[in-house]
Amino acid sequence: MIPLDLTGKVALVTGVGDNESFAWFIAKALQAAGARIILASHPRMVSIVQSFITREQDAESRKLPFGKGEFHPEKIVACDASFDTVADIDEATKNDRRYNKFPEYTIQGTIDNIGKEFGGIDILVHSIAFSREITKKMVETSRAAYLQALGISAYSLTSMVRAATPYMMNRPGGASVIGLTYIGGERVIPHYGGGMSTAKAALQIDAQQLAQNVGKHNIRVNLISAGPYPSRAARAINPDFDKLVAYTAEHSPIPRAITPEEVANASIFLCSPLASGITGQILYVDCGHNIMGI
Repeated sequence: MIPLDLTGKVALVTGVGDNESFAWFIAKALQAAGARIILASHPRMVSIVQSFITREQDAESRKLPFGKGEFHPEKIVACDASFDTVADIDEATKNDRRYNKFPEYTIQGTIDNIGKEFGGIDILVHSIAFSREITKKMVETSRAAYLQALGISAYSLTSMVRAATPYMMNRPGGASVIGLTYIGGERVIPHYGGGMSTAKAALQIDAQQLAQNVGKHNIRVNLISAGPYPSRAARAINPDFDKLVAYTAEHSPIPRAITPEEVANASIFLCSPLASGITGQILYVDCGHNIMGI
């Protein structure tokens, strides 16, 4: 049998904000393969994600692939990738009722709690990106927005891997970290400014360095570079996002748009024993668009 069985593996999937995101589809695919799923969402999004897990009108989005039933994560926790530890939390956030209802929401604290409760972590999915000025041109981007984009979208991967290493090291069959990137980190994409393109470029070299740093613990670190996909978040950022999807599809070797299921399937592969010798790589799931010159 081809070894794509992840039964019993503990998977922490971060950055889940709705039921259309890559993170949502990746979590469902991992559960369909047998993994135990913990979702980590921004404190302001936890209640929204909880509603998608329970509401009847969202039942269709909870169907697992391959006829494996319905999506039921074992836990949904709060995590704000802006904060590595409690020492980083500013007073305004501490006093924000949307935050202080949660006992923990830092990267270190959240991962510590999950690692101890579940006895370790086998899979860590980083699906976090944010820039408040993403639609601005690079030349118009403020320093504050630029640094925030790098901190949340790129450095958070380093913070998570550092916090998770004690719980991922020397797991049976090894452990896997997966992050999501975009070709905007390598080429100029209109409406992908505000430091986000820089953040993706940083994420890519950071992932390679992290792969070297933690490889001795049998932890692999890889990225998936997905083609444009019209999620709620993407459409909210850019009302013309559908035009970008259509253009990319028209000019790709496989002339169509990608599906989130294809990104999820690639994630299962990278987490499986079939990818045991793969680390520090970027797997392009974009119908081949990355190879095109124009």
